[in-house]
Amino acid sequence: MLQPMLSLVGAGPGDPELITLKAIKTLSAADVILYDALACEDLLQYARPGTLCLSVGKRPGRHAVPQDEICRLIVHYAQSHGHVVRLKGGDPFLFGRAEEEIRAAREAGIPVQTIPGITSAIAAPASQGIPLTARGLHESCWITTGTTRTGTISADIALAAQSTATVVILMGMSRIREIMDIFITNGKSGIPAAVIQSATTGEERCVTGSVADIAELAEEAGLGSPAVIIIGETVRLHPALWKEYANLTAHSNEPPL
Repeated sequence: MLQPMLSLVGAGPGDPELITLKAIKTLSAADVILYDALACEDLLQYARPGTLCLSVGKRPGRHAVPQDEICRLIVHYAQSHGHVVRLKGGDPFLFGRAEEEIRAAREAGIPVQTIPGITSAIAAPASQGIPLTARGLHESCWITTGTTRTGTISADIALAAQSTATVVILMGMSRIREIMDIFITNGKSGIPAAVIQSATTGEERCVTGSVADIAELAEEAGLGSPAVIIIGETVRLHPALWKEYANLTAHSNEPPL
């Protein structure tokens, strides 16, 4: 008897080896896989032969499948095929619109399970040796979107710029200069910053600098989306900046990390 089900699966930040074992097992049990452009297609090797695999993500030269249509497809294939896996880049619950897909499934009486994934908000800085917290530097971190659904800069950026936390910004490259201006207005021009593109993949690239110049440096390096922006003193722990930071702290009273 057909048993409709939806599994929301986090594919991780890009490196196919960073998907979880539970996610792999869930993919191998799927009847249909609806996957995002940011979910590495190498992961489809874990699907059973004959599994229907459909891309619903945005790709160059092709419009993204509207969210309403994705929700409709989830319900349709769960009812017609059984177990639908919605494979999302990163983690489904961090800017992944998971709540809309869960609601559509539940309203249709379809059971839902969630398999968390490693988010690029943590994996990207980690891949470059940048911790989000470090004793004596930062005790907390902000993770925020750079732009809202209307394309405007998130109001949370201004709040984050007033904090003492490490700030991680996703989906902010199109407005990076304006975002940095907000931090500059809040007296943060000298704070270290980094931009990491295509983190954990073979195409990963990173530039480091300060709030004052990171937008220009990223532009000169040709960096673009998908990329993660990190702002905070922990950026000094990046290998490119480590010697300077080590020399600075060697002659100060700052506590060791």
